[in-house]
Amino acid sequence: MKVLKFGGTSVGSVENLQKVKGIVGSLSEPAVVVVSAVGGITDKLLSTARTATCGTDDYLAEYNQIIERHRTIIKGLLEGKQQEDVLQKVELLHNELANLYKGVSLIRDLSAKTENTIVCYGERISSLFISEYLGAELLDSRDFIKTEFVGGKNVLNAELTKKLIKERFGAEKKLRLVPGFISTDAKSGEITNLGRGGSDYTAAILAADLDASVLEIWTDVDGFMTADPRVISKAYTIEKLSYIEAMELSNFGAKVLYPPTIYPAYKKNIPIYIKNTQNPEGAGSCISDEPDDSNKFIKGISSISDTSLITIQGMGLIGIEAANGRMFSTLSCNGIAVFFISQASSGSSISFGVHNGDAEKAVALLRKEFKKEIEMDEINSIVVENDLATIAIVGEKMRQTTGTAGKLFDTLGRNNINIIALAQGSSETNISFVVKAANLRKALNSIHESFFLSEYQELNLFVVGTGTVGGSLLNQFQTQKDLLMKQNSLKVKVIGIAGSKKFIIDRDGIDLLSFRQRMNEEGLPSSPEAIKNALLDLNIFNCVFVDCTASADIAGLYHDMLQNNISVVAANKIAASSAYENYIKLKHTARKRGVKFLFETNVGAGLPIINTINDLIYSGDRILKLEAVLSGTLNFIFNTISSEIPLSKTIEMAMEAGFAEPDPRIDLSGKDVIRKLVILARESGYVVEEADVEKNLFIPKDCFEGSLDDFWGKVQKLDADFEEKRKVLESKKMRWRFIAKMEEGKTSVGLAAVDERHPFYDLEGSNNIILLTTERYKQYPMMIRGYGAGADVTAAGVFADIISIANIR
Repeated sequence: MKVLKFGGTSVGSVENLQKVKGIVGSLSEPAVVVVSAVGGITDKLLSTARTATCGTDDYLAEYNQIIERHRTIIKGLLEGKQQEDVLQKVELLHNELANLYKGVSLIRDLSAKTENTIVCYGERISSLFISEYLGAELLDSRDFIKTEFVGGKNVLNAELTKKLIKERFGAEKKLRLVPGFISTDAKSGEITNLGRGGSDYTAAILAADLDASVLEIWTDVDGFMTADPRVISKAYTIEKLSYIEAMELSNFGAKVLYPPTIYPAYKKNIPIYIKNTQNPEGAGSCISDEPDDSNKFIKGISSISDTSLITIQGMGLIGIEAANGRMFSTLSCNGIAVFFISQASSGSSISFGVHNGDAEKAVALLRKEFKKEIEMDEINSIVVENDLATIAIVGEKMRQTTGTAGKLFDTLGRNNINIIALAQGSSETNISFVVKAANLRKALNSIHESFFLSEYQELNLFVVGTGTVGGSLLNQFQTQKDLLMKQNSLKVKVIGIAGSKKFIIDRDGIDLLSFRQRMNEEGLPSSPEAIKNALLDLNIFNCVFVDCTASADIAGLYHDMLQNNISVVAANKIAASSAYENYIKLKHTARKRGVKFLFETNVGAGLPIINTINDLIYSGDRILKLEAVLSGTLNFIFNTISSEIPLSKTIEMAMEAGFAEPDPRIDLSGKDVIRKLVILARESGYVVEEADVEKNLFIPKDCFEGSLDDFWGKVQKLDADFEEKRKVLESKKMRWRFIAKMEEGKTSVGLAAVDERHPFYDLEGSNNIILLTTERYKQYPMMIRGYGAGADVTAAGVFADIISIANIR
């Protein structure tokens, strides 16, 4: 025999009830069907009752909605005489309900007894018309589900209930239907209930007492999920879990199953299947004691969003007789549920979690209970911290797997999530902990990704700068996203884009094909402070801040980002070449917070220069000397200059090719090369400031003064002199190169002539080159050479830095 329970959504419409009939009609064995009230009716019954306490007729509008909802479904299910008969029976129940509401309105009071009576009409009415529709015998659960009042609440009288069920059901094998949730007091016969979600419990009680072969809970989801799918889009159905795992997940917020449901089935070893009425062919979740052969040691993550943590502290607490018993008895007798407990090993403090709405009452009750101990200073304080959330990771195989807690702490730490309180049961099937409610979504996402290794890993990017480099980077993301998913199992999601005037931010991701239009239509005013606040408020996991600007103000945000466990990838050279104190602060902050501060493209665009230096140093080598041509712009100029093309023309050509800045004096001043050299020297282990670099400029100082128009007039006057010098070099078979040097920490930049034996002689176009002389590469320096300028290669280097961050997680 089977017991099937259908929830409020499953019986909430004509279409869904037709599916219920199909499911029940396909059964090949006797069954008992348990039904909930029509979806939303229980809440409506209660809200109407509360409205009635005002003493006006306002409740009638809500009452009429209840009547109409039932009538609409009945008329859609039944026809002719059957419909007429059922409507008459339901009308009698509606009339009884109307009288109850009228009484509440007259006395302006809603007693617990009256509320229990009112709320049961949801199941009484739904079971009446559904039994007629299914052709099932209707049995009234008030006759055999019995409770008793213990510890301030109604609890099942299991022995009497079992006896009455056996008597009422007998051995007859036919389809029966029972209203869930409803019960009566074993002594007084007054109507009680099994609590919200109690229809599940009704079904489990019947399954256990009737020795059913299986219990099926039909609902509107596919079963237990690895996490709340409303928060984690990658959550998936858990196909098999144990009774203990299901109990832990249910107790910590998984709404799939009413927690008391599990014990009766567990006691009789009856498997529980959670099935979706909308997807009856789906596997759903099976709860049983059968071993699970999967390699998942964590089955699911559950959470309670409204948590208040109450802490009782005092050096004398350990000496108070039965202190813990008094605490929890006081709370239980007043209907306050405790779902989390953490106690110091010294016994001098204990913390426990309650729902936010119970916190104030709980503290008042405990202060009253321990008034004497507080006066004697045995208890120093009873305090509450609100706006918290409780998270539990659940899995029976945790006890056989080392490092679970370490992995959890590492995951949370990397995402800047602090654990406020922690607890683990002796069975080692659950690690539960408390975090700030604002961090709940971020914590759930980061834990789920870490433990469930779903088909892909996710990186959330905020890209600042939509110019040549930023625009190219976003285009590369768009064209490469499918390949990254397929080959790297990596989902790169751009959650923010900022231009100079506006920015957009969206937790769910931004369509890169239309981001400019969206920015124009929906963009917020862009400023460094606004960008920072928006990103920190979003509080998203696995986040990377990508700077494709040349802005000092944006570079000024890096420390705040790193401090909040957001990795930084910078094409912007300003931070890494700024004051050494700031540079080292950023590096240390990134290391301390377990995130990355990467700026490979600061030197050589996409060439692996900084990474190579780092790898050499990490392997124990030492950089003794470096020589480099680091300006693609200047190399282009000195490769292009000829008898036909003077200096001024080559500068114009560099601008047209996109190599030079809009103001070419920035490139000609060597400032860009100086910054790059400072960065390389620092990455090589030397303390260097920009002011320490010796400069040998090839353009007179007065060219850098005045307007851009003034500059063009002055530089053209240099053409003849440069041509004379060029001819001399040509006759000696030499060429100009703007070279950056560092040797034992001493640095310089300047224009130099190199002959054809020098590695820099045949450097083409805008290419860069670097020679690294190290302890291991003394006789033959290591050479890195390639295209060192341009938006696409720079964007590709930024892209590579981002991918490397994904690889460390």
